[in-house]
Amino acid sequence: MTATDHSKARKRGPRKRTGWTALVFGFCFVLAVLYGIGFAIFLVQLPTPRLGTAAKADGIVALTGEGGRLGPAVTLLESHNGRRLLITGVNMHNTKHDLKLLLHGGDAFDCCADLGFAALDTRGNAAEAARWARGNGYGSLIVVTANYHMPRSLLEFGAQMPDVKLVPYPVAADMLKTLSWENAKRLNGEYIKYLASLARIRVATALAHA
Repeated sequence: MTATDHSKARKRGPRKRTGWTALVFGFCFVLAVLYGIGFAIFLVQLPTPRLGTAAKADGIVALTGEGGRLGPAVTLLESHNGRRLLITGVNMHNTKHDLKLLLHGGDAFDCCADLGFAALDTRGNAAEAARWARGNGYGSLIVVTANYHMPRSLLEFGAQMPDVKLVPYPVAADMLKTLSWENAKRLNGEYIKYLASLARIRVATALAHA
């Protein structure tokens, strides 16, 4: 190889590396843009919190967590908007009596509220609610959770109960009432979890029909 060939080889190396770097950077940039657009759509499409007791279904399911989710669910039960209420994801240290006092439950809470202690996450909530709905023969459920948590909840519940009609009852989340970096991180984290659930459910569905 001549000196000229060595010189050409040295010149081609950096150019190739620069080309791959630009390609990777461009790919990451496109992903970031798509992610940002998806996140914006996710935020815009968050359901508006509901008020009143217009929702009707066979049963009511409330997912534990922040945002005052349980009070509205108990109100729906006491207003006879569903036959029974399941509170899913309850801490093992909480009793039905404790929750009744905390949520100001009445006679309907005594007879028709069930506590689920098995669920540790939203997917577990859906599995627990599916067992409860099948056991009671319910064909429709009011799902009560924070509005930012509703998209993922409906996704997981729909995967577990494709034949059950789900009536969303989104509750206003206290954290969304103010603009802050912490709230933005929480919403972004919820969006990532939503994407993960969506991907897992679609892959599982595709494999089941393969």
